[in-house]
Parts: sequence; structure tokens; C-alpha cells
Amino acid sequence: MTPDLILPHDGVLPVFSARPVWCGRGSTVIGTATLGAQAWLGDDSVIRADGQAVTIGERFWLGHRSTVHIATNSYATLVGDRVTVGRNAVVHACTVGSDVVIEDDVIILDGATVEDGVLIEAGATVFPRAHLGAGFAYAGSPAKPLRPITLPEITERAERLREASGDLPQPPEADAAEAEASVFVARTARLRGRIGLGAGSTVLFSCDLHAEVGPIVVGADTNIQDNTVIRTRAEGVVIGRDTTIGHNVRLADCRIGARSLIGIGCVVAPGTVVADDVLLAAGATTDPGQLLEGGHLWGGRPARVLGALDEGKRTMMARVVEGYRELGRAYRLAQDAML
Repeated sequence: MTPDLILPHDGVLPVFSARPVWCGRGSTVIGTATLGAQAWLGDDSVIRADGQAVTIGERFWLGHRSTVHIATNSYATLVGDRVTVGRNAVVHACTVGSDVVIEDDVIILDGATVEDGVLIEAGATVFPRAHLGAGFAYAGSPAKPLRPITLPEITERAERLREASGDLPQPPEADAAEAEASVFVARTARLRGRIGLGAGSTVLFSCDLHAEVGPIVVGADTNIQDNTVIRTRAEGVVIGRDTTIGHNVRLADCRIGARSLIGIGCVVAPGTVVADDVLLAAGATTDPGQLLEGGHLWGGRPARVLGALDEGKRTMMARVVEGYRELGRAYRLAQDAML
């Protein structure tokens, strides 16, 4: 069995030491990724090694709608043996030891290190460059140690997490995406309803955009990253130009301004208005109807101002947009070559 979609990056294809034992619908592996034996990849799971390597050991379990990625030109991702990742989790540009359980909706961020024999409980966020020592259970945002944990306990939690990962419902058929030649829509993304994609925009792997009522409008050169879900049940979603929507974000009936960045795993509630030039930190949430004023870094649950958006952050945000514009071109060529 092989993933639903395999693509090269810079001409390099993933390497599997043995065929995975399971690959779900929409499962995707890209670029300089190496997977050990007995891998299990859930529906809409994404492993993307485009700019650094992803190296994963044996008996890896990646739950439905979960993402493994790197930080281009900064951090690779290294995962040990017997690691279980739940649903809708993100393992991003970090090092994870062996015999680790990462439960549903966990976010592990750039430069973090998770030692052997660790449990990270559902909904936790491991902050950038954090160090989680061996033999503990962690929870919260930022993740903090709760109590010591034994290897038998970790094995039991892994088994329970795997047993709870039933199949996702069969998704409805996606509409045919009508977009100009500069737009990239991944083959494993699903788009339904009235959706407008601006020139140079990208909708990446296993994203789910469903304009049930109002439309979804995406600005020029905006990137929507893997496993993001956008739903409209009222007036719709509008995203400005030159904006980044990170991995595993949830958006519902909101407005996102230009030149903004919505970080990994954020949940943006209905009625939220995000002004131009906003950075919403990974794992943050908003309250319904909340206004995020421009020129600031926001974070927390619910989001609050953490500081001014300085030139360093603005430059980083612009580089992300530029990088994804280039990735969109490369992926469009690679995906077209498969047809």
C-alpha cells in the first residue's frame, strides 16, 4: 500500500523502508522524507519535506488530518520509533524521541525537542524551542509537565488513541476547481461551493474548503496550508492578498486582512475580523465577533495583544508568502506531470 499522493521536491522522492501497513484517503508524502517500517497514515494525513528532511522511525502512526512538516532552511523534523500521533495534530520542524504519544489537536512547534517516553495530552501546544524531558505527561499551552509516566502507561495510551481513530466519513465529491494558470490547488484538497481564488494563490494538501452558504474569497498570492478547514454557514469568508493561513487552521465566516499570518492550528470563530498586518500566533483562538487590530502580534485563548508587529516579523511574513508562491509553481508542475 502506498500514499494517495506522492510528489517530489527538487527532484527528490520520499523513501519508504517498507510499504506502509495502511494509507488512508488523501494521504500525502512529499520530498525528502524517509519512513521506517510499519507506518500507518490516516485519511488526509500529510508528510511534507520541502526544504529540509523529515526522518521517521519504525511503527509510526499518523492520525487523520494530521500534518508533519519542516521549517524551510531552518529545522528538519526527526521522529523516533513507536510514535503515535492522534487526529488533527501538527508535528512541525522539531525532534521527537521514541515511545512518544501525541494526542489529538496537539501542536509541536519549531525547534522543540521531545525526549523518549513522553505523553502530550490532547489540545496542548509545545512552544518553539521548548524541551520536554523524558518520562513525563505534558498538557496545556504552553505544554507543562503534569506527572511522571511509565512506558506501560504510554503503550496503553497509544493503543487507546489508535483504537479511537475510526475512519473519517466518506467526503462528498469536490467541485471542479476553476482557477487561472498561476493558482495551485492540490489534488487532495476538496473545494465545494462558491470559491474564488486570486492569482498566485495556493491551496495545499488535504485542505477542505466548503462554501455551504456564503462564498469563500481568497486574495492574490495568499497561501492556505495543509489540512486547513474553511466553512461558511452565514455571510462567508474573505481572506486578503499576501496572507498566510497555516497548517490545520479552522476558519468560519470571518474576515482576514492583507499581509497577515494565521498561525498553525489557530481556530478563528465566526464573526471575527482580522485587520491587515496581523500575526496570530500558533494555537490561538478568537471569540465570536472579536476584532484583531492591525500592526500587532496576537496570541492566546482567546487572542490578546502580545506586542507590536516589528520589522523582523513583517519580513518573515513576507518571506513565507514569497516562498509559498514559489512552492505553488513547483507543485503545479509536479502534479501536472503525474496526469
